[in-house]
Amino acid sequence: MDKHLHIIALNIPYPPNYGGIIDIYYKIKSLHAIGVKIILHCFEYERHPSPELELLCEKVYYYKRRTGWLTNISLLPYNVYSRKSPELLKNLLKDNYPILFEGLHSCYYLTDKRLRGRKKIYRESNIEHDYYQCLANSCKERIKRMFFRLEAWRFKRYQKVINDADLTLAVSMADVEYLRNEFPGKQVEFMTSFHENDEINIKPGASDFVLYHAKLSVEENEQAALYLIKQVFSKLNCTCVVAGMNPSIRIRNAISLYRNIKLEANPSQERMNELIREAHIHVLVTFQDTGLKLKLLNSLFAGRHILVNPLMLTGSGVDALCHIASTPEEMIAACDELLTLPFTPDEIQKRKDFLIPAYSNRYQAERLYRMIYE
Repeated sequence: MDKHLHIIALNIPYPPNYGGIIDIYYKIKSLHAIGVKIILHCFEYERHPSPELELLCEKVYYYKRRTGWLTNISLLPYNVYSRKSPELLKNLLKDNYPILFEGLHSCYYLTDKRLRGRKKIYRESNIEHDYYQCLANSCKERIKRMFFRLEAWRFKRYQKVINDADLTLAVSMADVEYLRNEFPGKQVEFMTSFHENDEINIKPGASDFVLYHAKLSVEENEQAALYLIKQVFSKLNCTCVVAGMNPSIRIRNAISLYRNIKLEANPSQERMNELIREAHIHVLVTFQDTGLKLKLLNSLFAGRHILVNPLMLTGSGVDALCHIASTPEEMIAACDELLTLPFTPDEIQKRKDFLIPAYSNRYQAERLYRMIYE
């Protein structure tokens, strides 16, 4: 018997080039590979309909987001209320298939009485009120800071809708613990992010540059990039590369002050993959212990030495594969040491032994299949 699944995505999950969109796209691809027939529902936001998704899905529906200040006049989070669509509900009611809600942003209809009796799965990507509070704390613009604080308050109130999910899939062990405490008696399982790597693809040896990569327009990532540029990279005697989408003028200006730091703005997927494989050290920092950082997983599957701050590892379970430094001074010393150490075949084997199969897409897709259908 065919197994069908509705997936509600907060945005169009192609191209898969940032955060939760990467998780959604490679989840779709992996479920398709094991025979699941996917009915995909996407909210259009700064992206366009993609024929690539038609190849993986039985049907793809697109909906316009209701953006603008009027949408903000609600006790519901703006990011939820702007994804209200009667057409979406109409399409969900055409059959009785299970529904996967990708993130709280997509959960407007999770509690709708007309969906009672349906198998409903909630995919958690962040503890959203913590995430937005962290954005508020790091934001320099007053209006945006006020919005982030309001959104954090609204998400804190809104998260009770998770009670209506039959299954919750959390992206980190720390989030599993939080959600099990908040929703006792509900089924909450750890499921690491899906990602672009089907296998370990690391080049042994060495190179002469250090890399930080991220979607640079995100407040959290901009803060991390500026921290590294000013306090770590500027002190190193090697080339340092900052790569990612839509870097701000603050990042561009900061990099312009140092000859050894180079910016790769909006690299193609091929170029980003090349940077990840060729870099000798991946330096990854965050100031938010929310979710699992996909750039960490990508680096572990395809990159050489990984240097992180402790918050980057929260709930990830991959501490044994990383070098950890808490201060700029510790990061500088670690970089100086690691630049002298080629990445060996033994270290590549250690990654394989640790990450395969538990962090592989196929393994996670088969787990998800069993949880939904068996």
